[in-house]
Amino acid sequence: MNQLVPRHAVLTGAPGAGKTTLLDAAAAAGIATSPEVARVLLQQPGGMALRTGDPLGFAEAMLEAHIREFERREGEVGPVLFDRGFPDVVGFLDVSGLTVPKSIDAACRRLRYTGPILRAPAWAEIYAQDAERIQDWDQAVASDEAVTAAWRRYGYEPIDLPLAGVPERLKFLQERL
Repeated sequence: MNQLVPRHAVLTGAPGAGKTTLLDAAAAAGIATSPEVARVLLQQPGGMALRTGDPLGFAEAMLEAHIREFERREGEVGPVLFDRGFPDVVGFLDVSGLTVPKSIDAACRRLRYTGPILRAPAWAEIYAQDAERIQDWDQAVASDEAVTAAWRRYGYEPIDLPLAGVPERLKFLQERL
């Protein structure tokens, strides 16, 4: 009997570039999804204070949450679409000017995504700050650059999503799964 290899696809890229909206559309279309762990952490009591006051501690909390989500979804057959992944933690550290701890580097090398890495490029027309997205436009662009470089550092080649509406982006995503 043939068993399908699980495909862990990832949405990455700039803050405010439509990842969560696309993730929601993918879920509505029947694709298994996993939420952005950083946003979940930021919405918890003390989350924003941890991000601003102890960025390394926040990165370590993100890594732990990513590992839990990855392991929770590991046995699923068929695609699972994650909102960000392990190299995003490295990009966060890089853009924050912090050294990447060996534990985070090791996790990025050991725990591998097997599906496409889809990048939502910075998109000024839809960018907006909110309670968890505190970066201004220039910081969002710098974050995108750091995160994209981190994915490449770990051997992935992100595929840019088109700067298009949700239906077109969803079709693009479905064709790559």
